[in-house]
Amino acid sequence: MFKHRTGWLKQFAGRSEPEGRRAPDRPEPLEALEALLNCVHDLADHSRRCEGARAPALLRLREATGVLVERLTTTLAGPERLRALYEERQPWPKVDPGLLDALLAAGEQALRAGEQTLSLDVCAAVLAAKPNSRAGWRLRARTMEALGDTEGAVRAHQEYLRLVKSDEQGIGARVGALRTREEVLERCVGILRGRAAGEDASDVPVEEQWAAGLALYEQGRWDEADPRLAAAVLRLVGQGRPPAEIKSALDDYVGVIACAGSARLAEARPLVEAFTDYLRSDRLEPERDPGEDRGRAIGVSDFRNLVSGRTICLVANSERIRSARMGDEIDSYDLVVRFNSYAVDAPATGTRTDIHATIHKHDFNWAEPVRTRLVFGGLRQTWQQSVRRRLVPGAQEYVGDHSLRWPVVDGALIGDTGIPSIPTTGFNMLRLLDFLDVNPRIDLIGFDFYETGAYRLPEAMGLPITPVHAYDYEREWVLAHARETTDMRISLR
Repeated sequence: MFKHRTGWLKQFAGRSEPEGRRAPDRPEPLEALEALLNCVHDLADHSRRCEGARAPALLRLREATGVLVERLTTTLAGPERLRALYEERQPWPKVDPGLLDALLAAGEQALRAGEQTLSLDVCAAVLAAKPNSRAGWRLRARTMEALGDTEGAVRAHQEYLRLVKSDEQGIGARVGALRTREEVLERCVGILRGRAAGEDASDVPVEEQWAAGLALYEQGRWDEADPRLAAAVLRLVGQGRPPAEIKSALDDYVGVIACAGSARLAEARPLVEAFTDYLRSDRLEPERDPGEDRGRAIGVSDFRNLVSGRTICLVANSERIRSARMGDEIDSYDLVVRFNSYAVDAPATGTRTDIHATIHKHDFNWAEPVRTRLVFGGLRQTWQQSVRRRLVPGAQEYVGDHSLRWPVVDGALIGDTGIPSIPTTGFNMLRLLDFLDVNPRIDLIGFDFYETGAYRLPEAMGLPITPVHAYDYEREWVLAHARETTDMRISLR
């Protein structure tokens, strides 16, 4: 690993000009140079703070930052370039065009890593020095989209369109889709207001309001639960949360309505249709089979054949697993299953991942190479869109098709009508294996149903342990069907 030493950037950022050469107002190129230096300093500082991170996106960001720091160091070490920057006051992209490429590459990796603030800093530095940078405006537009700022994204897209001769990237269509999405979201908001029925809990955090609604739902008090759940989603939208969070909240809410029964789902048809339109408005690429060029799509029979006769362990994302040092034992199983935003620490967790089971709306570990990836999700429309967008070419040999998307609830598989809420990824996976009944050994490693807290990728540690799941119900089912239990292992076979 490299370390970024950038304390020297501060002295350049505040560098004074020789007496007699300073203009009354600082020239714009020097302001742009200072913006660059401050931006690089922030990127390097972020890399230092994330030095222990293992997430591929953060590693790529650190690598891009290292290249940028090295390029800037070389630029500022040359007397001729320094003279061009500070005495001739030439824009830094003109002095070293490669520096612009390195900065944009770092901004791209920042966006992919979910570091939108850093990405915006890069855009500001680029556009301060080169206002007509098409790449700068494209990066800014995509960053504003990630932040949920539709108007800001549209303005940036329009600036890009102003600078190109032909719209080969389909940005005009993207602008139209963004505006349509806002209109459809307004439809959803109108329906939510009606369902919230004047519910007001602005004095409590929105997460607590959602949890209170779920608690009422689990008690069978739907008429009281529904307004609270709708109001919680409405508050998320009103807070200007990113589109991914809004989409996830709407998906959870519709999922709870579906679990409440077919009559409730039928009554909520206007909301379901509006939500479906919301998803459709954000989809620009053509329909594709989920497995096309991204692994072969497999159904229940194919998956049964893949796992049949093999010992298998399911490794929990729990704090308990981190302190147990069971890595070698975990890797000794024929198949190792990990979930969602799993972290790998060889002594504690082992290193192999044969099956990655993930909920469709999480953005973690999709690029990690595995033999099989199973993607779980309730609404088929939402699931299809997530699979289409998130599967990484070459990252999996097999990917589960729609017949494997929701095992616990699917009547063609398990059809558990007793589960009071949305099943977790782990519960879907273990129930699927129990249902197939083709493994001589099925062990759950570190499953304590978040009693000790979560152990995930660093960038996922801030995610709450969502109250949408029925952890007590899942624990009771697992313990009732266990053949043997220890502090670290629950054996179903």
